[in-house]
Amino acid sequence: MKMKAIVQDTYGSADVLHLEEIERPSIKNDEVLVEVRAAGLDRGTWHLMAGKPYLIRIMGFGFRAPKQPISGLDLSGTVVAVGSDVSRFSVGDEVFGAGKGSFAEYAVAREDNLVNKPLGLTFEQAAVVPVSGTTAIQGLRDVGQIEDGQSVLIIGASGGVGTFAVQIAKSYGAQVTGVCSTSKVDLVRSLGADDVVDYTHEDFADGVHKYDLILDIGGNSSLSRLRRALTRTGTLVIVGGEDGGNWTGGIGRQLRAFVMSLFLRQRLTSFISKASGADLESLIPLIDAGDVTPIIDKTYPLAEAPTAMNEMVEGRVRGKVAVTI
Repeated sequence: MKMKAIVQDTYGSADVLHLEEIERPSIKNDEVLVEVRAAGLDRGTWHLMAGKPYLIRIMGFGFRAPKQPISGLDLSGTVVAVGSDVSRFSVGDEVFGAGKGSFAEYAVAREDNLVNKPLGLTFEQAAVVPVSGTTAIQGLRDVGQIEDGQSVLIIGASGGVGTFAVQIAKSYGAQVTGVCSTSKVDLVRSLGADDVVDYTHEDFADGVHKYDLILDIGGNSSLSRLRRALTRTGTLVIVGGEDGGNWTGGIGRQLRAFVMSLFLRQRLTSFISKASGADLESLIPLIDAGDVTPIIDKTYPLAEAPTAMNEMVEGRVRGKVAVTI
């Protein structure tokens, strides 16, 4: 059977994305076929579209062209088929999670990367949670080891991961400061941040304020600058990084942080988030309690996914973007 999908035949800008009618995907024994109602957009989808940094091509995502030609990771929708080894889901279940090629009418996901959609979320809201929400909770809880009463700085607080991170950190009882641009200060305050630093007018590393935990989301600050904002035994968690060249991206800064941390009382670390149904499940009580709410700036129909990508890349998005199918 045929379906509509956003596909790409080569790496490049959003111009390589185009709507096409292709065969509906088949599933393996441990996989689920989802009729997609909405898909989320994140920086990981951009990296896989652009093929940058080049290191991801060497890591097996396709050297000259993407092995997975259909774009999209986040999804929400309805189960239409399950593999023979799948026991947690049945046809008709409403689910959300991380899948393969979610910018399409149908997408495949592993059973352990899906969970049941909360009744209180729309499909669009659910679709923007998986990648960004799990990245935020992994960075704060697992890597950052956040504790009640800590002073936490979120750099990139108005973005996809950042809007979740501010809310999650508050739910842990932290005193949260968010860093963002002028036009997004009101958004970050509305998420519950105790203080907001407008980086166009203020310096979070002024030496006056010190933080127990810094979550640096896609930032480009030097390690020395970030250390000035840390307490003597504080923790820095680097999430991604968009500078550093086409070959390694922000990985060079992450490696330097690891080496420096061996000789310091401060803990400088980083991580690469992984899709996890268990971590996604841990967010549901926070969502149900109203402590975490997905922030959607704009929604686009499937055919306009390239426009949505450009909006995100150019920094015009407050929170998340959803693609409706």
